Amino acid sequence: MKQADKIALLDWEKFKEDIARATPVDKSMSAQDREKHRLYLERHPVEWIKFFFPNYAKYEFAGFQKRAIQRILAHDEWFEVLSWSRELAKSTVTMFAVMFVTLTGRKKNVIMTSNSKDNAVRLLAPYRANLEANGRILAYYGKQETPGAWTEDEFVTKGGVAFRALGAGQSPRGSRNEAIRPDVLLVDDFDTDDDTKNPDIIQKRWDWWENALYPTRSISEPTLIVFCGNIIAKDCCVVRAGSMADHWDIVNIRDKDGRSTWPEKNSEEFIDRTLSKISTKAVQGEYYNNPVSVGEVFENITYGKVPPLSKFKFLVAYGDPAPGESKGKKGKSFKALSLLGKLGGRLYVIKTFLAQALNAEFIGWYVKMQEFVGGKTNVYCYMENNKLQDPFFQQVFKPLVAKVRKEHNISLYIRGDEEKKTDKATRIEANLEPLNREGNLILNEAEKDNPHMKELEDQFKLFTLSLRYPADGPDAVEGGNRIIDELMRRAEPPVFKTRKDLRSRNKRRM
Repeated sequence: MKQADKIALLDWEKFKEDIARATPVDKSMSAQDREKHRLYLERHPVEWIKFFFPNYAKYEFAGFQKRAIQRILAHDEWFEVLSWSRELAKSTVTMFAVMFVTLTGRKKNVIMTSNSKDNAVRLLAPYRANLEANGRILAYYGKQETPGAWTEDEFVTKGGVAFRALGAGQSPRGSRNEAIRPDVLLVDDFDTDDDTKNPDIIQKRWDWWENALYPTRSISEPTLIVFCGNIIAKDCCVVRAGSMADHWDIVNIRDKDGRSTWPEKNSEEFIDRTLSKISTKAVQGEYYNNPVSVGEVFENITYGKVPPLSKFKFLVAYGDPAPGESKGKKGKSFKALSLLGKLGGRLYVIKTFLAQALNAEFIGWYVKMQEFVGGKTNVYCYMENNKLQDPFFQQVFKPLVAKVRKEHNISLYIRGDEEKKTDKATRIEANLEPLNREGNLILNEAEKDNPHMKELEDQFKLFTLSLRYPADGPDAVEGGNRIIDELMRRAEPPVFKTRKDLRSRNKRRM
């Protein structure tokens, strides 16, 4: 035996020992009481799971997990796709459900498939280990291991349930369990990041699923299908499966209100810490089922030195108020305020505030902008204010501005930008992308480490016409740029021409 094989065997034995220790059996219970307890547990699947898998079910189930278990167990014929974020236990919950339907005799032939044979074997390993070593399974359902039919990639229990691991592209022929065709098809980690970059590979893999693996099922007998996988690309096998599933469950690490979807396990503090260590692109792809492209529209973002503020004839502080109050919520729109100036055809983003914030905090940003400028030049303060926003502007923001003026004894007046705007995404691309491409959109290098400016950079980099990631920052920059151009046009002196000059330019005159 090779050294690597010895280590693997030792690891396997330790894995089983841990399972055995976690599942002690009450030896004082009579066979009759144990049978009564088994029947009770089978009527209450969540309790069944907690009893037989205490080492896996360490945390209280979240609502979405209980609903998924209920859906899968309620239908013998069912197609479920679980696109749950990392750390939400999609593979583990699937194992709970599959162990329930196999140990209770509802299903007899399970195929586990993944992007490779090795990965499929790895995903099937917890099933095999629990069938070998889980003390409670052995006490309530009897010994499961069948000598001579028990390998890492294929095994049959004494109850007659077959399990087989297959890698994508392998022939699934011969997957019958006696007369029973596969009645559970598990597809986990089917897509890979590299594969999704090649449409031909995705098509080949999907063809294998449709033409080779799926047809192993019986037409006359019900089959359970569970796909587990995040949405890692606009076109991937999980997306295709989701479009035809009976239920496609998409759950992110946080909900639409920015709260942990599994607070019993994942605290807000630890989510913040974990996500803070990776890029926004990675966060969106791995934890929010939102595969975004970097640099799809704004390929490169330029940082540069901003000229002295006194060199600018005026500056514009343009704000996008975003609806509602959402202090610190990760799933809401951003409030944005950018201080902008233009010199020599270059648009400078001098300072920016970009975060989920309360309305009072948003108005406070205008005060901070004025303090930052410190009278070195004039500042026009604007806020987006279309017809839908105007009642809120009049009833909420105007009183807040009046309050701030009084408290700080300053002259702060914010003009509502009532310009009727076109589509947000195309407007940002049409008006800012050419500026950026020519190197004329400059972010202040002195603010490069400011989290607000970093967020603005991310929003530019992750900007797409489908707006898969918030673009409130670029929207404020676009609005401010338009205001600057309008003010500059109004400030230009009129050009007067004499009649003689006009006549000399008329080519039709003799």
